[in-house]
Amino acid sequence: MSNAKTYKNPTPTVDILIELEGHPGTLVFIERGNEPKGFALPGGFHDDGEFSIDAAVREAKEETQLDVTIDELFHVYSDPSRDPRKHTVSTVFIGHARGTPKGSDDAVRTIVCAPDALPGPLVFDHATIVADYVAYRSRGVRPPPRR
Repeated sequence: MSNAKTYKNPTPTVDILIELEGHPGTLVFIERGNEPKGFALPGGFHDDGEFSIDAAVREAKEETQLDVTIDELFHVYSDPSRDPRKHTVSTVFIGHARGTPKGSDDAVRTIVCAPDALPGPLVFDHATIVADYVAYRSRGVRPPPRR
């Protein structure tokens, strides 16, 4: 009989707020092909041994075919219920790219639009992330740490 504890830890993820050059006031969104289906920011899980910034650039490329330059670390979101599949902790970056995004990997398609013009709801906690981003861009104040 083992006395070792079994630890259940959250999984690290990244999300990217991509500002597309020549399209002020808009962001790049994806429509997810996998559950939970709906609209989302590009992002996903870290690969083993990968830095967060590298995961963000890779996920953006995989899902949008854009070469994204990361401009800043935005915030960290860790609500245990943010992802219905399991507890994740997302490091969110703001970046920019040029070109035309094209959905690939698990993204059915991409949409470039103002955050309030999406044709459907955002999945995960992405509505909170986008609202925090819009407030940050208008007031220059990052969201406070929260539970």
